Amino acid sequence: MPLSRPPHIPELPEVELVMRRSGRARRFSLRVSRVDGRVALTIPRGASEREALAFARSQTEWLRKTLGAIPPARAVRFGQAVPFQGQMLMLEPASLRSPKIDGARLLVPEDPARLGVRVETFFKHAARQRLHAATARYASEIGRDFAKITIRDTRSRWGSCSSTGALSYSWRLIMAPPDVLDYVAAHEVAHLEEMNHSPAFWRVVESLRPSFKAERAWLKREGSALHAIRFRD
Repeated sequence: MPLSRPPHIPELPEVELVMRRSGRARRFSLRVSRVDGRVALTIPRGASEREALAFARSQTEWLRKTLGAIPPARAVRFGQAVPFQGQMLMLEPASLRSPKIDGARLLVPEDPARLGVRVETFFKHAARQRLHAATARYASEIGRDFAKITIRDTRSRWGSCSSTGALSYSWRLIMAPPDVLDYVAAHEVAHLEEMNHSPAFWRVVESLRPSFKAERAWLKREGSALHAIRFRD
């Protein structure tokens, strides 16, 4: 469970540490969220907070480098471009009732205050359609059924599969290239057969997406930039 008062590293006063004790951890560890830059410090049972902070201070340069590589958050604005299925679309105001793609433009009703919400809603709808189609296709290939699909704005993972066959995806996948979205769908469908990340699981993924390694690498490399786009204040 989290400790009472979030501490800081003197060399990085702007960084707030989320310290957690773990009965299973054998060593101190630091994890930086590439979504929001939160830094989690895991403390093994029996270790002191002082020792944990000393470890964190010893990792100052690594933290500075890692945090510096995270794309800064940016809010959507008219006149800026946003990614959609791997292509950049310029946001432009237009006299219409709902967003519409026109070539390399995404036309959105003329109301800056509701721009983010409207674009997000448009993206969610497109994501649901694409992910449902991809999931159904891959599930059919391996002869498996799924219970339902939920679309969320998940922070820690791009998709998940429960033991009951319920699948969940991040709607932000619609901003990635189509092949990347398809890889995530194949990954979660593979869990319908193998609820683990064993060699057998990856063989199922590869049977569905032979090019999965490149698509998985893209997501690791570029995924944080998709999370950096803010559609709501």
